[in-house]
Amino acid sequence: MSITIDLPAASAGLGLRRVLLDELLDAPAGAFDFLECAPDNWIGIGGRYGDALQTLSSRHPVTCHGLSLSLGGMAPLDDTFLARTRRFLDQHAVTLYSEHLSYCADDGHLYDLMPIPFTEEAVRHVAARIRQAQDALGRRIAVENVSYYAAPYQAMDEVDFVTAVLDEADCDLLLDVNNVFVNAINHDYDARAFLARMPSARIVSYHIAGHYDEADDLKVDTHGAPVKDDVWTLLAMAYATHGVRPTLLERDFNFPPLAELCAELQQIRELQAMHATGAAAQATHG
Repeated sequence: MSITIDLPAASAGLGLRRVLLDELLDAPAGAFDFLECAPDNWIGIGGRYGDALQTLSSRHPVTCHGLSLSLGGMAPLDDTFLARTRRFLDQHAVTLYSEHLSYCADDGHLYDLMPIPFTEEAVRHVAARIRQAQDALGRRIAVENVSYYAAPYQAMDEVDFVTAVLDEADCDLLLDVNNVFVNAINHDYDARAFLARMPSARIVSYHIAGHYDEADDLKVDTHGAPVKDDVWTLLAMAYATHGVRPTLLERDFNFPPLAELCAELQQIRELQAMHATGAAAQATHG
């Protein structure tokens, strides 16, 4: 098994998208600290794309964010896919593997991230599947809080459901700050209160992204626009509350020039530096 490289807490990464490959390959040193890819879209890919991935993973730390494990689904986990994913993670010395706290398949893929009912039964079901996935992958994984629009049966609050799954599965959390903001608007809850209740010790990374303002009370998590000011504010609160962690800027379409994405990475770095300094000062004088 390849030896993975731990990411510094104060690091800012970009999503590895095929449309960005040439710019990422030509990017100056230090433009980004790590790259994140969806192994589902890269396993078995050869030729020019495969060569580019191998080059980038030899230059930069790589994290992976899965799309199709369907941790909340009813169909058995795909053992063949898990084995192929494990080989991919080892091959590219992946530092962090995460998946969505949702489901995306039943009798075939649904091509969307579907919300899980917030119930005790669902907690036990999902946690068992996360433990199974961790065993198959030979590593601890993180799950991400997802955006959702139609809420299934909720016997628990979202924050209680997420924390219960983390405890039952004994896994980590990839905290998507934009998803917290979007859900808070769409489902009328306090984003700051939700964020404050997340378990600091389980947070291994953050995601931020842009969203679309459909209406004052409806936000759509598109990953197709710059990060909004309110989300930057919430990220700063996350750093202040839970500490600085590696943070990934997600962009899936409407790609600007790489320089514009790097300017957003610089905003991440400035917030990280500000809160890392504050935490150090507090530790010294506390």
